[in-house]
Amino acid sequence: MARPFRAGRNPFVLFLLLLSGALVGSAIESVLPPALSLLRSAASFGLQPSTLDLHFMQLTFGFIVTLGPLTALGLILGYIVWSRI
Repeated sequence: MARPFRAGRNPFVLFLLLLSGALVGSAIESVLPPALSLLRSAASFGLQPSTLDLHFMQLTFGFIVTLGPLTALGLILGYIVWSRI
């Protein structure tokens, strides 16, 4: 059964904690030595950037997410911190 929404839980705080957890996890992945290549593996998914040219304006859409093991761990830890606030 779903827990009721608590007044003190802010979705913006969740977003900030998930973003900071992902950034810290990615930073740790980037400084790991090549000997720990298992922790540096990553999967990328998303939409490649594409441009809509309307002659008076150009719109570019797209995003790519690269998810590695330590990035996922950072996301999980960010959620755990948010759930205990």
